[in-house]
Amino acid sequence: MSLGINTTTPEGIVLATDSRQSYRNRKGMARIGSDNASKLFQLNKRIGVIVTGLAFLPEDGVMKNVSKFIEQFKRETEVEKLSLRDTAERLHSLFDIKYEWQKRLDDAVEKINSDLRRQGFEVLEVKQENYMVKFQYKDLQGNLKNGIGGIDVITLLVAGFNRDGSYEVYTCRIPGEVQKKRDSKEKGKEYGASWIGQVDVVSRIVLGFDGRISNLKFVNDTVREIGQTEVRKQLGNLQYAIQWGTMTLQDAIDFCTLMIQTTSAMQRFSDGIIANPGDMPGVGGPVDVAVITADEGFVWVSRKKLKIEGQEIDLD
Repeated sequence: MSLGINTTTPEGIVLATDSRQSYRNRKGMARIGSDNASKLFQLNKRIGVIVTGLAFLPEDGVMKNVSKFIEQFKRETEVEKLSLRDTAERLHSLFDIKYEWQKRLDDAVEKINSDLRRQGFEVLEVKQENYMVKFQYKDLQGNLKNGIGGIDVITLLVAGFNRDGSYEVYTCRIPGEVQKKRDSKEKGKEYGASWIGQVDVVSRIVLGFDGRISNLKFVNDTVREIGQTEVRKQLGNLQYAIQWGTMTLQDAIDFCTLMIQTTSAMQRFSDGIIANPGDMPGVGGPVDVAVITADEGFVWVSRKKLKIEGQEIDLD
């Protein structure tokens, strides 16, 4: 699954990722495949992209690493001429087509339906909704149950500078949408941090909670009572007051690295949460870091290299 983080400061943009790559075997079980995968890529002199989530996609009947499609995008697209928005939208379109996620969602609907019936449950409804599969059934005791399923996602974070010197950050979710996270021309969106992948630890540290809080009954009851807007406003008071606008590049590098290393450590000592045990320890391996500034463009700060018997091999 991995974890990718961006921090945008007045001095520039920091991008960081771990190096763990996982996959699902024939039984559908998640396995760690490598701790040396590349998730951070330079697209041109001023734009970088992070990829998390599904690591392999089929092409001509052969499974290929998503990095192959990033390199293909660089070769077949005039990336030097693209704006940040164009880059994000074209990458989203590329992976939206390659993934064939609608077929996978249809298969998930059929599988959930089949699994429930095989266990003897009375299936009341199984339907696709907002890129997820929602289902309702009665168990063997006649109790009404609800559930949510889905498919693996691919998430990209695209960040950098436009040719006019302005900067932007976008996230692209497949299946899903393109969302702007940072914009130097929009007040209130100039500075901050964004994260993709296995984000629960970072969210708990910075925001004070992770997204699964919405699965708790008392939270849903509160939403019905006072409304989602008010609930989000009150939860927002738990967020750490971090002064992103005064952060230096080195501070941003330290923050990104700390969040990735802390997530890796927490996954080492835990097995998901009590409400959903057995989570995949998908964050690990070396941390790759790059910075992008208006003057210097994209520069690698830390990048793993090939090596043999302790001797590094530089391909640059």
